[in-house]
Amino acid sequence: MMSASNLVRIVEVGPRDGLQNEPAPIPIAAKVRFIDQLSLAGFPVIEATSFVNPKAVPQLADAVEVMHTIQRTPGVRYLTLVPNERGFERALEADVDAIALFTAATEAFAQANVGTSIDGTFARFAPVLEQARDADMWVRGYVSVAFGCPYAGAVDPDAVASVAERLWEAGCDEVAIADTIGSAEPEQVATVTARVAEVVPMEHLAMHFHDTNGRALANVDAALAGGIRIFDSSAGGLGGCPFAPGAPGNLASEALVAHLEQLGYETGIDRDQLALAVGEIRLALAVARGEGA
Repeated sequence: MMSASNLVRIVEVGPRDGLQNEPAPIPIAAKVRFIDQLSLAGFPVIEATSFVNPKAVPQLADAVEVMHTIQRTPGVRYLTLVPNERGFERALEADVDAIALFTAATEAFAQANVGTSIDGTFARFAPVLEQARDADMWVRGYVSVAFGCPYAGAVDPDAVASVAERLWEAGCDEVAIADTIGSAEPEQVATVTARVAEVVPMEHLAMHFHDTNGRALANVDAALAGGIRIFDSSAGGLGGCPFAPGAPGNLASEALVAHLEQLGYETGIDRDQLALAVGEIRLALAVARGEGA
């Protein structure tokens, strides 16, 4: 069942989700160049960095400087991950106007990821959300491990819908349903999409797929059929979640764009510029890792 709209919005997560796991320090100039090139490629939303504790994710300890250095293109939303009030304070220092909050569909992953329960995650970001709304910031909420958990196994679609509904009712502008470990199957995607759409308006729902098992595009098709028109992807297929065993393998932005356009959807993405961004960040990563020296 296709919607009337042929436009699919792609949220580029490479600068944050793609780079957070890299063991070797990446120069700020390379990160800024990457984000600026993705802006030129036409991505309407770019997840630029994260204000989590630098000790937990040292690769993104330079978040404030990165946000102060990028060339902000009018009309592009630069999303940043914020875990708590301290992270929000750093985000304010960086003049951000869009933040992402995260929780999980299982108690086991919430405990492993941030050391608290699902209720605890909501308690932590409640003051952040309140301040963000007061500051007229755009807010996105993530539901991690919505299709399978490395610690709890299978996930009940009702549990996913419950958490998504709480995020929506708390005041998030958009809710992203994440296949954190790449275990989703198309039939499962169809079921979860239908269930979550009962509690969150379809136009405010996004899907975040990993290609760990090579099924990301099939899962995109299932979500498209269910009415989803917002998808996350990472340039070059970079990254994954450092707290989720088996997670590496984000859906590559270039593969997603090509697939959607082949199906007749519009993305607004300049594929040549995207290819340039992918080539340059791969070269920067190779240098940082000491490859080919």
